[in-house]
Amino acid sequence: MDYKIGQVVYSKAGRDAGKKFIIISIPDESYVYISDGDLRKIEKPKRKKAKHLIITEEVIKPLNEKLLNNMNVTNSEVRRALEDPQQ
Repeated sequence: MDYKIGQVVYSKAGRDAGKKFIIISIPDESYVYISDGDLRKIEKPKRKKAKHLIITEEVIKPLNEKLLNNMNVTNSEVRRALEDPQQ
């Protein structure tokens, strides 16, 4: 699978099934860390198996750049990006 940091994904398994998240980091090919800025904060992202995610083609460019450059990303930025990804 081809995952990118800042990419919008949907959970398809677990108690968070159907919810929208952003990929925060990719430690290896099997797992990713995701956050929605609400229940799963940036400070404590959810570790999720990649096979339990529905991948979209949508990448939030401002968050992608900030996360790749180790800049501070706030939970409100993540929430806003998930509400209106065309920012």
